Formats: sequence, structure tokens, C-alpha cells
Amino acid sequence: MTIDSRALGFGGTERAVYAADPWTTRGRLFPEPSSPTRSEFQRDRDRIVHTTAFRRLKHKTQVFIGPDGDHYRTRLTHTIEVAQIARALARALKLDEDLAEGVALVHDFGHTPFGHTGEDALHEVLIPFGGFDHNAQSLRIVTKLERRYAEFDGLNLTWETLEGLVKHNGPLMDRNGKGTRGPVPQPILDYCELHDLEIASFASLEAQVAAIADDIAYNTHDIDDGLRSGYLSFDMLEDIPFLAGLMAEVRDRYGRIEDERFTHEIMRRQITRMVEDVIAVAQQRLSVLKPRSAHDIRAASQVTATFSEGMAETDRQIKAMLFKRIYRHPDIMRVRAGAAEIVTDLFKAYMNDPALMESHYWVDQIPKLSEAARARHVGDFLAGMTDTYAVRAHQRLFDHTPDLR
Repeated sequence: MTIDSRALGFGGTERAVYAADPWTTRGRLFPEPSSPTRSEFQRDRDRIVHTTAFRRLKHKTQVFIGPDGDHYRTRLTHTIEVAQIARALARALKLDEDLAEGVALVHDFGHTPFGHTGEDALHEVLIPFGGFDHNAQSLRIVTKLERRYAEFDGLNLTWETLEGLVKHNGPLMDRNGKGTRGPVPQPILDYCELHDLEIASFASLEAQVAAIADDIAYNTHDIDDGLRSGYLSFDMLEDIPFLAGLMAEVRDRYGRIEDERFTHEIMRRQITRMVEDVIAVAQQRLSVLKPRSAHDIRAASQVTATFSEGMAETDRQIKAMLFKRIYRHPDIMRVRAGAAEIVTDLFKAYMNDPALMESHYWVDQIPKLSEAARARHVGDFLAGMTDTYAVRAHQRLFDHTPDLR
């Protein structure tokens, strides 16, 4: 007896004509037989969840370094929140929920230990060798560095998932080949020589909802974590009209309630209003564009899933507050300086003696490589570290390790 795959209801609700279709995927770099029980995008999502890179997100932080407490978001909890919001948006817009979730789950794979601080430090030491970009690193992980399958390196994901990973924030170059946000990272250009991801166009609408879900999630949870840590107060939130309105709404309905419940009621409303705003904008733009296929979404002259002008202004106000009150707070800056020191010290140590990277799969070959190739291997090794692993590695090699508390 055989299984009728098309009768299994893949992708949740019925898909719109402009949704990505797992039955007509552009395929994988290395062809594989299809699955009788899962769509191609479901297989991608499942492969992503079972990676080493996904598990490592548990011990990679964003703003608050691990020793600050167990209740702050990590890259893993952030990723799960992004995936939940992306699925909600995809369902509302009749997209392929599995592709949206897969892009959301993989979008932070390339991040270093210690959040953006680690990324900045690693980029600085790698500037002579092409620099560091976390999206390019995510691509390297899923196409090269994960070593799980007998027939290929990486995960051999579909074209659509890889496109979403690389382009979820928009085209990387214009139609004239000029980078839209500076030079296109070399790892992305190298991969496109093998498997063209069409980086001058927009990504699928599934990837776009994953990208805006990322904004919604971290805006909300950085406020939540900021209130929990004491770097933010409810009085500070009053300076942003959108948040002030949400707080007034909660007070009007519930009166005086304990801070933890009050915070949650604000945050859930913030997510809901932002999600509803994106859905309304996307529906309006779809009504004008009248796309008949996913190709029409990619060829559009503007992003389809985004905030309205009013919500975009709120987004800017929230980011400005977070930057001022948290990201540039003296306590956070001190910790960031220590984290940057750890990454820089480890890079120099591994460049001088690659044998110190005992668990690196190519450690015996690295001394024979050019300096640039060696630097890229060291960058791969460092980017894959969790916060805790990086601290322990530094403690083994140096007499003094910065206190990240």
C-alpha cells in the first residue's frame, strides 16, 4: 500500500496562489527522492531542528549574557518566538507555514557567542580576510559546516529555504549588481555560483513574514527583559505613545495588578497589534500587486510584508529607547567590552596555534592553509561557540578572563 502525499494536507490551510509551493520547489543542490509523508519544506524545517547549530542557540545570548539569570531570552527562545509569530502571519496570509517556520528557525544560526558584541568583535579581526556576516555564516553552516549526512556536507535544503535565509531582509544587490547594504559577503557570492539564489530580487512572502516576525519578537522581548532587569521602567515606556496607550488600556481593564502580570498584558497586546498591522499592510499591497505566483512577489518593486508608516515610526521609537536605555547602558557596555576581549583573544590564540582548536574537524590541515583560509576556519570555530564554551576556552588559555556579570 502506498501513501497519497498530496492528501495529507501539507502546509496547514489552503495556500494562496502567491504562496511558495512545496510541490514545485526549485529543488536541492543535490537531488534527493521526495518523502511520502512530508513536504519538501517540512523536511527542511525538520533538518534545521535536528542540527548541532540549533541546539547551540540554547547557550547563545543576545543582550543579557548568560550569568545574568535564567529568565532572560537566549537565541533559542528568541528563535522559537520568531517561528511562532511567523507561522501566525503565514496562516493569516495563506502562505506555506512550514517554509515560514523553517526560515525563522534558521535565521540566527550564524550568530556568534555574546550576541551582536561577539559578531562585531569577530568582524573586526576578520576584516583583512573579508569580515564576518551572520547571514553569510548561517549559509555556510547549512551548506558546508554541518557534517551529518553521508552524501553531502550541510543540510541540502531547498532553494526556497536558502533564498529565505539569505534574502529575508530584502535584496542583497540592485539590478546593476551593486550591493544594497555594502559589498555582498563572499560566501554568499560563492554559493550563488553553484546554486543561484537570485539575490537581486525579494524573497518569498514566507521569508518576508519571518523577517518582520524577528523585529516584532525582539522589540517585545527586549522590553520584557529590560523591565525584568531594571534597566527599563514603566515610566520610560510612557514616553512612547504606542506603549503608553497599551498601558492605559491594561489599567482601564484590570486596575492595579502586579508588575509581572502588567508587563505580560502589555507585551501580548504589543505583539498582537504589530501582527495585525503587518497583515493589514500585506493585504493592501497584495490587493494592488495582484500576484498570480510566488515569482510576482519576488519581482515586486517593494517588500510586501512590513509595518505601516505609523507602526514603523513606533518601531523606530522602541529601538531608540532600547539603544539608549539598555544596549548603551554602562553596565551592558562593560560586559560587552569583556565579551569582545574574549573573542579577540581567542582568535589571536587560534591563529597562532590552530592545534588549540582540538575539536575542529580540520585541525590537522589548518597549518597547511593560507592565512586567509586559516582565518576563515578560526572564524567558523569561534562563531560556533556558545557563550559558556567561549568563556571556558578563554579560561583554559589565559590567566585572566573578564567577568561577564
